Amino acid sequence: MRAAVKIIIIIGLLLLLMTLFMTYNTGVNLDYVIPKRGIRLATMLVVGISTAYASLIFQTITNNKILTPSIMGYESVFILFQTLIVFTYGDKTFQVLNHQTNFYLSIACMMLFSFFMYFLLFKKGSKNVYHLLLIGLVLGTLFQTMSQFFQIVIDPNEFSIIEGFMFVSFNKMNTDLLVVATVIMLATLMTAHRYVKYLDVIALGRDHAINLGLNYNRLLQVYMIIISVLVATATALVGPMMFLGILITNLTYQLFPAAKHRSMLVICALIACIALVMGQILIEHLFNFSTTVSIVINFIGGFYFMYLMLTSRRKI
Repeated sequence: MRAAVKIIIIIGLLLLLMTLFMTYNTGVNLDYVIPKRGIRLATMLVVGISTAYASLIFQTITNNKILTPSIMGYESVFILFQTLIVFTYGDKTFQVLNHQTNFYLSIACMMLFSFFMYFLLFKKGSKNVYHLLLIGLVLGTLFQTMSQFFQIVIDPNEFSIIEGFMFVSFNKMNTDLLVVATVIMLATLMTAHRYVKYLDVIALGRDHAINLGLNYNRLLQVYMIIISVLVATATALVGPMMFLGILITNLTYQLFPAAKHRSMLVICALIACIALVMGQILIEHLFNFSTTVSIVINFIGGFYFMYLMLTSRRKI
């Protein structure tokens, strides 16, 4: 099947799912649809686009189709921050800290973690991205263990507050957070647009990129900042979603194996939005809100991850 036909099918499927999500059981009732479902749909689009761009760029600079930005420990930092807040203030958490302030502080914590880890490594002269991944993995495991410790010692009733942040939900959004997240995402994507053209060369590997005249280390810094902002925004907005990045990027690779990154980023964003909207439709109308979209995505993504591991072993 030609690439243009595939793109038309993907766009058509997304539009169909968006229409179904907005009008199912309500019809064209704008007074209900726009304030209730419209904000959820917009949130899914922001999260899907942010995750797609961050995951695809991350896999390109690491030259690995299995890794995602979650390995860097961003999600662990987010959960640890929320756990410490609840541990400190207990059931009065949101009387002391409203949702907007919590959103800003969550982004700030994840960004500070990224800058500290990355620039500390480069300041010491270690310019190997795999050193960065290793330290991110170790720190992420440390933060996860710390979170589990505090979650054990706090009151069980207070733990239910933390659970609200551990699983992705599009039902707790408000317009203020969505507007801020959208502005941050658009500003980041406008910056990223200037550097997308270099990703096709970066994908050839560090040595080839340097031989072709690219300032590899400088570009790596820029890409890591872009990834950090997008991941921090998506995670602070709805919570962690581990396997979404693996699922959407590898589907993009399989459907468009020879596409350039400028096209692949857009296609990957469309596939991410399809996955989230379809997952939310299943949650609302099939599972009756008995589970969350992150559990469905992680369940499917987990099996897809095992499939990728098995097929890669066969190729070896």
